[in-house]
Amino acid sequence: MKKYGVLATFVCAPVLFACSDNSSVDTAKTDKEQAVNESAVLNVEAEKRDDATIASGVDYHSFANPNEVRVTHLSLDLTANFETKQLVGDVTLDVKRAKPENNTLVLDTRALDIDSVTVNGESVPFEIGKTDPDLGTPLTITLPSAANSVTVAYSTSPDASGVQWLTPAQTAGKQHPFLFTQAQAVHARSFIPLQDSPQVRVTYDAIIKTPEALLAVMSASNDPTTKRDGEYEFTMPQPIPSYLIALAIGDLKFKAMGERTGVYAEPALLESAAKEFEDTEAMLEVTEETYGPYQWDRYDLLILPPSFPFGGMENPRLSFITPTVIAGDKSLVSLIAHELAHSWSGNTVTNATWRDLWLNEGFTTYLTYRIMEMIYGHDRFKKEAVLGYQDLENDIAALDENDEILAIDLRGRNPDDVFSNIPYEKGALFLREIEQKIGRENFDAFLMQYFKDFAFKSITTDTFIAYLDETLLKQYPDKLDAKRINTWIFEPGLPEDAPQPESDAFTKIDDTRTAWLSGDVNAADIETAQWTVHEWLYFLNNMPETLTEPQLAELDKAFSLTSTKNNEIAHSWLMIAVENNYQPAFDRLYTYLVSIGRNKLVKPLYRELSKTPDGKAFAKRAFEEAKPGYHPLTVRANEGYVN
Repeated sequence: MKKYGVLATFVCAPVLFACSDNSSVDTAKTDKEQAVNESAVLNVEAEKRDDATIASGVDYHSFANPNEVRVTHLSLDLTANFETKQLVGDVTLDVKRAKPENNTLVLDTRALDIDSVTVNGESVPFEIGKTDPDLGTPLTITLPSAANSVTVAYSTSPDASGVQWLTPAQTAGKQHPFLFTQAQAVHARSFIPLQDSPQVRVTYDAIIKTPEALLAVMSASNDPTTKRDGEYEFTMPQPIPSYLIALAIGDLKFKAMGERTGVYAEPALLESAAKEFEDTEAMLEVTEETYGPYQWDRYDLLILPPSFPFGGMENPRLSFITPTVIAGDKSLVSLIAHELAHSWSGNTVTNATWRDLWLNEGFTTYLTYRIMEMIYGHDRFKKEAVLGYQDLENDIAALDENDEILAIDLRGRNPDDVFSNIPYEKGALFLREIEQKIGRENFDAFLMQYFKDFAFKSITTDTFIAYLDETLLKQYPDKLDAKRINTWIFEPGLPEDAPQPESDAFTKIDDTRTAWLSGDVNAADIETAQWTVHEWLYFLNNMPETLTEPQLAELDKAFSLTSTKNNEIAHSWLMIAVENNYQPAFDRLYTYLVSIGRNKLVKPLYRELSKTPDGKAFAKRAFEEAKPGYHPLTVRANEGYVN
């Protein structure tokens, strides 16, 4: 049996910190990171191919040299030109030198047109280096000895990997264009020249100029009552990694959902989104009670057009959310819980390199399950945990062993390759095992202290292991074992006797499915009135690989699966349709592929279609029509299946 569940999979951001000898420095790197600075740019490829042991804390996906000269603050002044599809303006970077004589600043860029580099209005020398297809291009600047800031005037490419420009026709309102950025993992460098590493945390302010009819919002302080006048100012006082810098511009309105929560959306989606996510304030409150204060002032949501490539992105103060989770019944709001949870695990305590993504996503997925349980009860928690576990099993069956390791080796690879259910579900399962061994109350106390001790820092896997050694392993030597912990983190697959979620509700679904497959019950006679999206996904995702045409037609007639409005259920049904070449569903399949850009929903369909000549031809037609509206990340992820 195959499982193509997507409900419990989220996408967010990572960041850790490599401790220096005193480990109290906010985001200090090890000396080994000097290998990725100006003097070693030409050798970065050779270093990435080296089979030697990974140097903990080294960011193999940045050219920057923050251990020599570190950027601490950004001041942006940008104009959004929707005609040329460019952000044009400048950024002033405040810097701090490790030593007074360090005069070389190395920034990350990707396809940026650098107009000038100045200090106090005077030009300074700079050099644009060799371009790497995954990492972009280093920008090396020679700073005057007394300078503590530098201004780079630049413009972005119309094809910037981290910016999507949508025409009015590609929006809900059909009247105005839309822009949004997506910086994770290393795409901030495509719209800002900066040190694009999760180890480098910066505060920022910004002035954004737009057409007067549009509103700009950022991962910063947003004023819901701001006047729509074409010029907007923002500040982010907490230090954040570059992948959390985010901008959106569109015909946006705001509706409050609570004292500290609200939603921005196009007018056509505003009311439905506010109703769907009205429990966000309650989620915020229970998370604070369990894991400590929320440290970001407000928590608002931005509902993006359906081309957004992820389910959600945890940009601080303003999570970016796909409209595909507006189901009308709150059945998919675990994604909101996930993005909110990142306010503690990921945004406040961040992974220092993409190798350590599990420190963001594993912790956040664990918190997601806990939040959902506190708000919606134990039964829903158990069902979502089972679906997440099946997602994990599928990835373990499909991935190379090296990609089943939490502390993954990403040297020489695109950092976007890190995203699978391994950092999310395996990471959460590891934490669940610790919880079960020492008790939930004790583990909650540990997490609250962990979030406090590493607040606004970026840490590595090795830092976390050392922290465990000094805390839980000393407190519970009879219950926790260092060897077992290392097996979880550094070995593929799951350790023997790992926790396995179960749900009584799904046992009944198994019986129902078996009875239908054996012909003992007709589909029309199955009682589904009390089923939630979880029952439907479990029912469909665990069907045998091969079903007959009459069986498929019976299911479709009984449950109207081809016309379902729930995007997650539609995904599971369309996967079955593709596997079995069920042609009555292919018109819906085509519409689905060209109207949704969320990669988690479309990629498995393209992959399955590509397995047959007719399927590949169908996929190519859909992809070519959809491509102008897809985000660059979705294009990159799927073009190999159609070419």
